[in-house]
Amino acid sequence: MTLNCIAVDDEPLALKLVGRFIEQTPFLRLVASYGSAVAALRGLQQQTGPIDLIFLDIQMPDLNGLELAKLLDRGPGGGGPRVVFTTAFNQYALDGYKVDALDYLLKPFSYDDFLRVANKAKSYAELTQQPTPTVLPAAPTPSEPTEDYLYLKVEYQLVRVPFNDILYVEGLKDYVKVYRRSETKPLLSLTSLKALEEKLPARQFMRIHRSYIVGLGHIAAIGRGTVHIGTETIPVSDSYREAFDQFVSRWK
Repeated sequence: MTLNCIAVDDEPLALKLVGRFIEQTPFLRLVASYGSAVAALRGLQQQTGPIDLIFLDIQMPDLNGLELAKLLDRGPGGGGPRVVFTTAFNQYALDGYKVDALDYLLKPFSYDDFLRVANKAKSYAELTQQPTPTVLPAAPTPSEPTEDYLYLKVEYQLVRVPFNDILYVEGLKDYVKVYRRSETKPLLSLTSLKALEEKLPARQFMRIHRSYIVGLGHIAAIGRGTVHIGTETIPVSDSYREAFDQFVSRWK
């Protein structure tokens, strides 16, 4: 797999360095370099082929890197180019996360640092690539994934989480907290509870509250309007009670 890249930086030496790093990485292809975000935006609009990865400085005149990242067409289902920010200022890490940046390189960075991020971009592209099969097998039910795990975006990486490791999930507006059997600290991921619910197999998970999805196999006890998982007591709300009661009735 080869990733088509562009580099954007208003410092000529920094732009030249990123271009050299791209060219010496076998699976990266440098399509163009731009000295400003405005020029990059114009160039992206004129590109006929796909761009997979953008190495993007943040502090630039007229249009900065964060503003350019917000203008990028991510395409249906989150497609389009991924962004790696290259900057001398670490205070932009949270802003980069908000615009769905793949990673963050703090200047001055070595080729080892660059290669780590490049490998991460390649792994992400391989993970999200959807090959078209020549012969279609019998399709599984959409709500029942054939895999026994999912990947969650946590900070600047994708974390593999087995379904049977998930105790329960708590929704927090634009984020979710995923509590696992193997770790005491929950994973915090920028996604909605509804989006995550669609990825979890219905045979193993059930939403019992507007803010909670539970792993059915980890329920230790069921109370009046509550379930107990480990030391946690989780409420069952009225809007989800009927479906949960139907599940419970199978074991009475």
